[in-house]
Amino acid sequence: MTRAGAPAATAGGVSRPSTLLRTALLWSGALLCAVGFVATRMWQPWAPGRFAELLILALAGLALAWPLRRWARWPWATALVLPWLLALPLFAGVLPVLATALFALAAIALGGLVAGPVPLALRCTVGLALAAGVLGWLLPLPVHQRWSYVLACLLLVGWRRHDVGAALAAARTGWSKAVADAPRAAAAAVLALGLSSTACWLPTLQFDDLAYHLSLPWQLMDTGRYALDPSQQVWALAPWAADVQQAVVQVLAGAEARGPLNALWLAVTAAGLGRLVRTLGGDARTAWIVMALYASLPLTAGLAAGMQTETPTTALLVWLAWLVADACTTNEAGSADAQPRRRLAAAAVLVGGLVGLKLMAAACAAVVVAWSSLARRPWPGPKALAGAALLALVVGLSSYNYAVVVAGNPFLPLFNAWFESPYFEIRNFDDPRWHAGFSPLLPWRLTFHTREYSENFAGAAGFSLVALAGAWLLALARRETRMIGLVATALFVLPLLPLQYLRYAFPALVLLLAPMALAALHADPRRGAWLLAAVCVANFAFQANGNWMQRTGALKQAILVAGKDDPLFEQYAPERTLIARLRESTVAGNVLLMSDVEPRYAELGAHGLTVSRYAPRMLSAASRAEHDASGAAWIALWRAEYVSDVILDISSTTPARAAALQRAGAELKRQTGEVQWWRLPPEEAP
Repeated sequence: MTRAGAPAATAGGVSRPSTLLRTALLWSGALLCAVGFVATRMWQPWAPGRFAELLILALAGLALAWPLRRWARWPWATALVLPWLLALPLFAGVLPVLATALFALAAIALGGLVAGPVPLALRCTVGLALAAGVLGWLLPLPVHQRWSYVLACLLLVGWRRHDVGAALAAARTGWSKAVADAPRAAAAAVLALGLSSTACWLPTLQFDDLAYHLSLPWQLMDTGRYALDPSQQVWALAPWAADVQQAVVQVLAGAEARGPLNALWLAVTAAGLGRLVRTLGGDARTAWIVMALYASLPLTAGLAAGMQTETPTTALLVWLAWLVADACTTNEAGSADAQPRRRLAAAAVLVGGLVGLKLMAAACAAVVVAWSSLARRPWPGPKALAGAALLALVVGLSSYNYAVVVAGNPFLPLFNAWFESPYFEIRNFDDPRWHAGFSPLLPWRLTFHTREYSENFAGAAGFSLVALAGAWLLALARRETRMIGLVATALFVLPLLPLQYLRYAFPALVLLLAPMALAALHADPRRGAWLLAAVCVANFAFQANGNWMQRTGALKQAILVAGKDDPLFEQYAPERTLIARLRESTVAGNVLLMSDVEPRYAELGAHGLTVSRYAPRMLSAASRAEHDASGAAWIALWRAEYVSDVILDISSTTPARAAALQRAGAELKRQTGEVQWWRLPPEEAP
């Protein structure tokens, strides 16, 4: 009997009012999300046609997997992997997929040397980060050839073949067990990840990629080295680990391989989230649900369609969080870590990898390191800590070092008011578009007023920040998830303090999914799963809003043309078509893109010039040339910069530029849409 006036206890020893309070708090987020959806008329920015395409793709995947389920008796999750694996080489290319597979095997071998007997996906993540760190120091040297990369990968895999084979076998066994423990949730997660991976079928068309990120991979493929030249690309010395990884698979394949590498990042991130959930006390079903939530976020697919650093940043951050959480759990269990130095080395590589990806990622790594120092006891010895710090610096500092040596600013073009590098204006770089203001209402505004915080459409953040707001609070109150919830919240707030830009908060948003889901299923085990499933469906319904290419139907076009790039290039980036034709001819000198707004010149590598903000010196010279209506100043500029070919947009052709082309006797070689390629006569070309 209970004491008079005391609340009756449940079987689990928790009072009924407490259970009701948790349930009410959990579902308050769903109610708030429904109110926000109606109040902000979210059906207006919704693209139902794009959602219908995802449903068709899901049905196609199920139909292709059904024979394996029916006759081979494969579990649905395993059977569903095959259609997505077969679709990737069809749309992204066979050689890029094979190159990525070879790089992944080499990364597993390399990661195993450092991390020891850890999960396969962590070995791969550590290996990818370490490879980028080492190659970053070698970028100026002419050693980045296809044969050298293939040889290095094969030697690594051959040397560590037994270890790699054992890791693959262990991963296969772990997969079978995880699927058997929660078959329906596993099938849903694989289907969700497959739908998200369709963004990897698209060719590279994002503005930042065409104006900057493609430069390093194309330079290594064309010349075998990287020109450390911030005069023609102000971001040339910015943290480059993600671009180095892209360059490896591109050099191996002899073609752009962004899609397959991003698909690999999706897989290792999902595996890391699953491991993190299990370490925090969740079961297999919860782990698969969190993977599905990650796949459903519109920005997961949106980022997979480009080369932005947040895709690898998320993977490294999730696995670093797992290492810390696992170490804390081991300490609480009272047993010693069997491989403490190996785990410390793996964490150091991940920290260095985050530093090498982006300055903001480095700040996030510092937060996780602070968590580790507070939570883990005993600390490693001074020698071990010094060795780990040195390893992290070696992995992460190559770009910062070269930026100091070449430009005098380790963060060029950031903080240039302090460093005063001659390669950028004496001011601190800033993007005035993303200063909507920091406030506690940011989760709401990011969800329903996304255009103020991103180039994308409303709903690009997904609905977890609001629909799972109650679960977020419950995670902070629950002992098992409090620390990871606090850390993920700090990581979410940190990048939004100086700049309210959604993409920068994406890695923390992914990390938040684990404590949110755990808290939701703890508060309401049966109906909490339905809430999480509803959030997944809502996120997929708005997936197209996370990327302009998916919004405009580029995915459908890519499917209809069976992965051919030219039709999409002609429609969305005609400069790419002209550059491909130009590359087939003999180019005597540099190629100048005279578009002020869309400088898609990165794939020209060291021979590409622009008159946009990406090259302040050329922008200044172009401004002076515009004052000469005769065109003579433009011709003088072309001669000074060894320009042999000019690509221009008709809409931005000024009288001075037209006069220069006529006066120089330039020949119109080809036109695609509104973009023209002109070749200067031999006497004018260098």
